[in-house]
Amino acid sequence: MIMETAPLKKFAQSARRSLIEQVDSKLNQVLAVESPARRESPKAIAELENRIAASNQAQVVEQIAYTWFNRFCALRFMDLNHYNRIGVLSALEGQIQPEILAEAKAGLMDETIVDAATRERVNALLNGTAISREPQTEAYRLLIVAVCNNYHRIMPYLFERISDYTELLMPDDLLSDNSLLADIREAMTPAACESVESIGWLYQFYISEKKDEVFAGLKKNVKVTPENIPAATQLFTPHWIVRYLVENSLGRLWMLNNPDSKVAEQMEYYIAPESLSRESGYNPEENFLKINSPEELKICDPACGSGHMLTYAYDLLYAIYLERGYDPTEIPEKILTNNLYGIEIDERAAELAAFALTMKAVKGNPFGESNNRRRFFRNPIKPNICRLENISFTENELDEYIGFVGEDLFTQDLKATLKQFEEADNFGSLIEPALTNVEDVRTTLNSKNVSGELFLKSTHEQVLKLLEQADYLSQKYHVVIANPPYMGGKGMNGRLGKWAKDHYPKSKSDLFAMFIERGFSLTVNDGFSAMVTMQSWMFLSSYEKLRKKLIDDVTIECMAHMANMVMGIAFGTAATVWRKRFMPDYRGAFCYIEYDDIGEGNKPVSFPPKNERNKTAKKAGK
Repeated sequence: MIMETAPLKKFAQSARRSLIEQVDSKLNQVLAVESPARRESPKAIAELENRIAASNQAQVVEQIAYTWFNRFCALRFMDLNHYNRIGVLSALEGQIQPEILAEAKAGLMDETIVDAATRERVNALLNGTAISREPQTEAYRLLIVAVCNNYHRIMPYLFERISDYTELLMPDDLLSDNSLLADIREAMTPAACESVESIGWLYQFYISEKKDEVFAGLKKNVKVTPENIPAATQLFTPHWIVRYLVENSLGRLWMLNNPDSKVAEQMEYYIAPESLSRESGYNPEENFLKINSPEELKICDPACGSGHMLTYAYDLLYAIYLERGYDPTEIPEKILTNNLYGIEIDERAAELAAFALTMKAVKGNPFGESNNRRRFFRNPIKPNICRLENISFTENELDEYIGFVGEDLFTQDLKATLKQFEEADNFGSLIEPALTNVEDVRTTLNSKNVSGELFLKSTHEQVLKLLEQADYLSQKYHVVIANPPYMGGKGMNGRLGKWAKDHYPKSKSDLFAMFIERGFSLTVNDGFSAMVTMQSWMFLSSYEKLRKKLIDDVTIECMAHMANMVMGIAFGTAATVWRKRFMPDYRGAFCYIEYDDIGEGNKPVSFPPKNERNKTAKKAGK
């Protein structure tokens, strides 16, 4: 079924404007000198003022607006897929008010979700014994907060406990016909929420106007600052391209190890690799990455956005596990624990990626009717999504910490790594940790007892957090899949531009080219790197050194070269699958796709496209 995205786009863009306006108005109210919030929630007000001082009011407003957008969309998605015990944003058929409010008015509230104090306050508001200008709205707000807090145990990355200023800044209008929640119900229909892909589209559309603002600034020579890199570079990948990349990397690796696997029958865009003779130096029975079990597979998206690549990889992995005879109820946990890893600099996108994978796990079997809710909610699993954060230390902090832990552990590589994340929001997954045995060092430091060292505890926690980020960025993946950010040197801020020249001299001209190069350092030998990028790396003189490196070091397994507008953008792109092995006689499968080849739903009418340029070409000849 093809998803209709126009209503999602209209809603997401309108919601962003409305939320920013409502949150900004609410913020000014709560910060007023004599506001009730200052008396009732002094700690939250102090925290809010500190956040504003650390950045600015507009940035804080945008962050809070985005937070509530994510939460509301997540709750609606879970309503429609029956993952919530009771409709939080949705009404029962034939009714108008959200089910959770209608039930509360009838005196019914789930005691496992709504605590005694909140139940008492909600009852008082609804029976008129508590004074309020908008008693039903206030009661409904309390119920939403209770639900969000209940989900903190299961999805802490999306539902932080709301006892801070985010609760104070929740929009006021929640029940009217013109409210944001009414718009959510209209846009997020049951059909739109059949697939978690809808969450990715909402994210893409929500940031689209911010992206336009950033691009308008570029025309005036305003460089892209770290906080605006996500909006400037995020691009949602059409589902058929996701399938092409995943099936010809993860799927290909599985088929090399299991040539008789029936999983190939589910891979519409899979192109079987050519077999080479033993005389060519390539032995198809020996020269590939050996995988004995699905649990060994490690797949990473180093610029995961809202998780579109990872959610389809989940589907393919589920089919692989099923074929191997695993218990269907255990497969979701195995996939989230062992197989899938995502890295992202945008906090809100990382939240949605983790949410999307969680929803996959809650559903269970992606190929049939199932609901793994009770099992998953009883034993929740946090998806392996790492949001890269800036972490820095003063010399005094490190000296005291090293003195406590022991000088011997702190090698030059470790000390260098502890300096590499000071601008993680700027450099992202392009950071290559100097430390090569990150996991060993993490294990050793985790065993250190700093509970009695008050001043070292914070440093210890930050060091461990940094090493967790470094671990994600270490070479260990069988498959790397990405739609990396696109940004030319003219748009890069000064620090990013200089860093690119220092660390990626062969690919410094654009972020996407640096990610092509970085993909191979994340991948183990004979692993696969699959990316959809701008086509310019194949032609421009500025990428000559990068092309030579690719020709000398790796092999193109297959490529779908796409003309302007095939991906919905006004330039040519290329979806390429590389193997991290040089095979000079290997003949990769290449096809060219024009806009005329694309049918309903932005996917090829046939694949490979039936045009005269569809051909197989020698890798060295490209």
